[in-house]
Amino acid sequence: MDARYQEGDVASAVWHSWHQIQWSDAHQSVARLQTRIAKATNNNEWRKVRSLQRLLTRSISAQALAVKRVTENRGQKTPGVDGKTWSTPEEKWEAVLGLSNKRYRPLPLRRIYIPKANGDKRPLGIPTMRDRAMQALHLLALDPVAETTGDTHSYGFRRERATADAIEQVRNVLGRKTSPQWVLEGDIKGCFDNISHDWLVDHVCMDKIILRKWLKAGFVEMGKLFPTNAGTPQGGIISPVLANMALDGLQHELTGMFQTVRQAREAKVHLVRYADDFVITGSSRELLEKRVKPLVVQFLANRGLVLSEKKTTITHVAEGFDFLGWNVRRFNRMLLTQPSKKNVKTFMTKISDTLRAMRTAKQEDVIYKLTPMLRGWANYHRSQMATRTFAKCDHLIWQMLWRWAVRRHPNKGKRWIKQRYFVSFKGRDWRFAEKDKILPVLGEFRKRTHIKVQAESNPYNPAFDEYFTKRLARKMDTVLTGRRKLRWLWWWQEGLCPICLQKITRDTGWHLHHRVKRSQGGSDVLTNLVLLHPNCHQQLHVNE
Repeated sequence: MDARYQEGDVASAVWHSWHQIQWSDAHQSVARLQTRIAKATNNNEWRKVRSLQRLLTRSISAQALAVKRVTENRGQKTPGVDGKTWSTPEEKWEAVLGLSNKRYRPLPLRRIYIPKANGDKRPLGIPTMRDRAMQALHLLALDPVAETTGDTHSYGFRRERATADAIEQVRNVLGRKTSPQWVLEGDIKGCFDNISHDWLVDHVCMDKIILRKWLKAGFVEMGKLFPTNAGTPQGGIISPVLANMALDGLQHELTGMFQTVRQAREAKVHLVRYADDFVITGSSRELLEKRVKPLVVQFLANRGLVLSEKKTTITHVAEGFDFLGWNVRRFNRMLLTQPSKKNVKTFMTKISDTLRAMRTAKQEDVIYKLTPMLRGWANYHRSQMATRTFAKCDHLIWQMLWRWAVRRHPNKGKRWIKQRYFVSFKGRDWRFAEKDKILPVLGEFRKRTHIKVQAESNPYNPAFDEYFTKRLARKMDTVLTGRRKLRWLWWWQEGLCPICLQKITRDTGWHLHHRVKRSQGGSDVLTNLVLLHPNCHQQLHVNE
């Protein structure tokens, strides 16, 4: 029997193929070890943490989950420099058996570029499938440490946290009468590209040899191999967590500036960070300029990072500042958080470019293309004060659609074009629609208040299990609004997939399974339906 089966991974001894894996057992085995790692981290028992991490990374349950993650995410069909992807069950099972630290040598990254909002291009490094799976495996062991030691008001690339939590924390620290009036907007120059490798190896609690190999793997561009002397590659699964751990500790440093609680209250220094974007509040410009900024500069210098002098500014709240796509400004004793002009311009440009590229496309295809763009942008901003912005954008989008329709029929009258492309729906005229397909308007998305996650919450601490379960239920209740059948099934199953016993969320997706197949006379009644994860649904049919 393989040595991996003898170290608390007994259930995996009977697995001999990909579709034989019992995902509920795998999840439970990994979750137990992650909980123990988080507890040992909280108690500063670092020798025990490293021992548990080794146990986890050698577990075939963790290896199976790592392969499952990289073969189900959005990059599953994107190969690295070796050109390989794992698409068949046989390849996936072979990959599980091949995940080992012994003789492991990562291949260089495949360098590609993606456009940025300002017109520049952002470099991405695409690892091979095996390197991605190894990163996912070690991330399972590292993430409990990162969550336990992370700054309480850090919200980027962390489980159960999002940009909406970050902006709500900004409202918490700036929205009261006695709130600070000055804000330091921090901008780190090339954060991911310049983090010190030596600092990461010395301070990140994981296998040092594996970490150094990843950091020094290099990248291939235009057929040439280039070395990497600093930074974590943007595109690696573990890179966001490494960057977060490099920036964690700034909140503690800021708190330690003051000798007494009274001094801290008077200074009103608060940090809100999302990945490498952060703001720091203060009671005065002098405090931020002479005490806080030098401390931040020194903190970053120890990690090989520097602040951008041009983009790092100190602003009065009345003047306003942009953060994560929102503009925050105090006006008449009220804190306004609205979509920023830059974010609105980027979104409208994207809509315009899409319509320009689809000048000859069918109306149905245009609706299909624009609908997720509109819904995604509206859902992002609907937790803040976006009603007026939505109304203005709806008018501009209508103008674009009208020009698109008129261009297609230069010899037709306006009345004919209106009847051909627009309908009246729910008391609102000029709705862009074809048959039963109607393009949503931003005005339909009413404000939905977001409840900020508790700063001290930790998804690896069993004490917060009930708290996160209630948050997920509240979120899914809104996601499934208007879909009565799916909503009822989700609540009936208590939000769990009956195959793997893990939560069904918007991120995991779901399939509707018929207990009795429709080809065998099964119907769509609720008693014949089950919500399953897509992979679990496929496994169920293979094993039938």
